[in-house]
Amino acid sequence: MNFWDKTKQLISKIDTPVWLEIFFVVIILLRIPSFFEPFNYGDEMIYLTLGQGIRQGVPLYLGLHDNKPPLLYIMAAIAGNLFWFKTLLAAFNLAAIYLFWKLTKLLSPKNNLFQKISTIIFGIFSTFPLLEGNIANAENFMAVPTLLAFVYVFSKKENFKRTFFIGFLFSLASLFKIVAAFDILGLLAFWLILSKRKNFVELVKKVVVLSIGFLIPIAATFVWYWLRGALPEYIVAAYLQNVGYVSSWRPSDVAKPFLEKNAPLLIRASVMFFGFGILYAFRKKLSKQFVFVSAWLLASLFAVALSERPYPHYLLQSLPPISLLLGMLFTYKNFEQSLVVIPLTLAFFVPFYFNFWYYQTGSYYLRFVNFATKRIDKQEYLTGFSSTTPRNYKIANFLIQSSKPSDKIFVWSGDSSTIYALSRRLPPTKYVAGYHFIDFSSKEETLKILSNNLPKFVIITPDSFEFNELKTFVSDNYYLISEIDSAEIWLKLNNGI
Repeated sequence: MNFWDKTKQLISKIDTPVWLEIFFVVIILLRIPSFFEPFNYGDEMIYLTLGQGIRQGVPLYLGLHDNKPPLLYIMAAIAGNLFWFKTLLAAFNLAAIYLFWKLTKLLSPKNNLFQKISTIIFGIFSTFPLLEGNIANAENFMAVPTLLAFVYVFSKKENFKRTFFIGFLFSLASLFKIVAAFDILGLLAFWLILSKRKNFVELVKKVVVLSIGFLIPIAATFVWYWLRGALPEYIVAAYLQNVGYVSSWRPSDVAKPFLEKNAPLLIRASVMFFGFGILYAFRKKLSKQFVFVSAWLLASLFAVALSERPYPHYLLQSLPPISLLLGMLFTYKNFEQSLVVIPLTLAFFVPFYFNFWYYQTGSYYLRFVNFATKRIDKQEYLTGFSSTTPRNYKIANFLIQSSKPSDKIFVWSGDSSTIYALSRRLPPTKYVAGYHFIDFSSKEETLKILSNNLPKFVIITPDSFEFNELKTFVSDNYYLISEIDSAEIWLKLNNGI
């Protein structure tokens, strides 16, 4: 049997109803504008730049830095450019919707309306720009292994092999972003709440097997980066720096005592465990489905609010349990239909309390329709994303024409990662975004690196952070060769184009 025959056989086993297949078509149509987005969104640009580094053999964390585990950058490396990155995102989203639907079937096999409503809610809000469903962030990718793990929790009779694989899947999700690990708390709470005292030993064994399955892939990454000579940098960047990320938007609290500084975090943890306690106290009156979804929601909301940062894509981690609860609200005809109001109130309180941002959906699609129907030209379309986007394309085109892929460039700009990603050129430093230098480096260290490894071009834009010492360094070692929309492009002395 050849590859295509095996593929057809696999597809034939996917038991999707007609309504879901139609919904997949709707989702693909809704994602069409994302395939035409310009290089603009900062996080995606960082991922693509690090992905380009992987393609060129630059070791992650040692040669290029960002503060997430490696799978997201590997996805960016596989994609190679923004279009294919968005295509991968679309494929993962369709897989997530399919797995979510499978989960609804397992939770309520006879309630077709519950399955439809929950799946449609999840699919729409994981696609719309409202919560950045159109952006290739970790939350969109880690949903697939997380949902597959929960499908395995409910699909067949439990055994240690299956439990190990569930832990393995959670580990894969966490290698996209470490906060995915908090969903395990929801699963552990669910198991503990419904377990009987006589089965306590079996529960402990199950938790141990789950933990082993979770730890092995992460441990494998430690070995990999140790062999690459980048283990300390990997641990710091992907794990330890994320500890400092928590509450980092309250810099005035740094000098406060531990308990006072971390009081908001401890309060949120207390709310989560209090919620677990309430579920345990009323476990005999609640269905297994309600306990599971509520425990999952509590754990995911803790992860969403962990850093206290209002980025809307964080909310995608809580979208599956919220969608399930909304499905229960609209379709259940028992007392739990009223009870779901309690966890849903908490779910909607979190983005309100932390003042989460959101992105306009209507204007996003209207801009694309206007571009597709030629009511606006490409320049207007690019400017609709950011006033600096057309400039970044011009700079990247100049660099592509004036340098080789192996040439180093250095960009001092608020859009530095965008220019790196567009031009497919890398810096001589490990940092690729402006905030990286502010948070993790110093001006002295930056100048030292540049002095030891002079890049061919230095680009300084008017929207960059103030760095007078860099201007002095550049004027001593470079000459101004071009200006593009007020951005200065400097060429290294004694270096022809």
